[in-house]
Amino acid sequence: MSNEFILLKRIAQYSLPRYFIAIVFVSLLTMQQAFPQNGLSRISKVERSDGLGVVVRYHFEEAVDSFLVLQPAPDLVQMVLYGNNIDTTGIDFPAEGEKIKEVRLYDLGYGYGVDIYLGDDISYKASAYPDQNMRHLLVGLTKTPYEELDAYSQQFLARNWYAEINPDGALETEPVQLPVDNSYETIKQKLRFDTVIIDAGHGGRDPGTIGYRRTEEKDIVLKISKKLGNYLEELIPGMKVIYTREDDTYKYLDERGHIANIAEGDLFVSIHCNSWEDKRVRGTEVYFLGLHRSDAAFEVMKRENSVFKEEGRENLTEEDLILYELAHSSYLATSERIATLIDKQFKERAGRKSRGVKQAGFQVLYEASMPAVLVEAGFISNPSEQRFLTSDYGQTIIASAIFRAIRDYKVEYERGLLLGTNSSGE
Repeated sequence: MSNEFILLKRIAQYSLPRYFIAIVFVSLLTMQQAFPQNGLSRISKVERSDGLGVVVRYHFEEAVDSFLVLQPAPDLVQMVLYGNNIDTTGIDFPAEGEKIKEVRLYDLGYGYGVDIYLGDDISYKASAYPDQNMRHLLVGLTKTPYEELDAYSQQFLARNWYAEINPDGALETEPVQLPVDNSYETIKQKLRFDTVIIDAGHGGRDPGTIGYRRTEEKDIVLKISKKLGNYLEELIPGMKVIYTREDDTYKYLDERGHIANIAEGDLFVSIHCNSWEDKRVRGTEVYFLGLHRSDAAFEVMKRENSVFKEEGRENLTEEDLILYELAHSSYLATSERIATLIDKQFKERAGRKSRGVKQAGFQVLYEASMPAVLVEAGFISNPSEQRFLTSDYGQTIIASAIFRAIRDYKVEYERGLLLGTNSSGE
């Protein structure tokens, strides 16, 4: 029996005119049509086909208004499902298992809070996104090294659903007061833009692209990376620089991302050199993660991802990139802004020919859970540009341009914090 008829039955217990009951009935029907219920009939789970985790599915009748996912502990995933019309009557929950112990819902009035409890020995990182029909909501739980997951989870504070449901409720016993430093300076320190990960592309057995007179990309980008790191550490007080490689060694693409995530970086910068069969082609390019928009960007992406394929792993699919954009929109906005600042420095201060800011599915950027850009410093297949990039002067020009862009973004970002806005002024 629906809630509307239960209410009408209760009203009928009183000696009220029939026309009044009729008005109530019509009003209820009108309200139901104006605010249709979005049924959440089931929450299910299924093992990923690649064996790298689990997918939790919310079976909604219509797309939920919006959602938030956070992971305040390695074994706890919390979500907010926004929408005051969500109907969970008769919902079916997944059975308890070793990987997912329990799923709980909390009616918050404006939506539902969710706790997903993971197994004690499970190390899964959570991300959420709509499915292809845009109705169901999926939570991807992906195997992640525990140290990385533990560092990642420390950025979140657990939500206390009971306190939100009953903020004025009295407790039978006094809660234990834990020492929490919520001072302005402490919070300010946590929000500072002060850790940059510098990734010199290729290295070791992977020379990268081979340019004019057998110039190897790996050597040039390592020197540019070291110069960039020195500028950041020497000229920006408190700036911390982490290198994915500091010598001629080979690092797997996902290992580079792992280094960045463990360090809890604020920005990941991967530095490369370009190459083309036409030796007249020259100029800089700056990329951030996304779907490629041109054949030229696709060719660059294929070359930079080729090592990942040699490692016996699958390339990123279009679906992977779409899901990443849905889950990390704030990262992409920041990445695009920083890429634009770097491109501006190349054009206006370094005097380089700019080939623009572009998007492509670079695996090394995908692995870093933070804003990330990939810089193509020039074409070493072009004799003139090769001489510039192998010279100390040329490497200094490129490194200082990237440095100025990062410095300008840091100022922009921290000014936004003082004003209570983000870097876009929103």
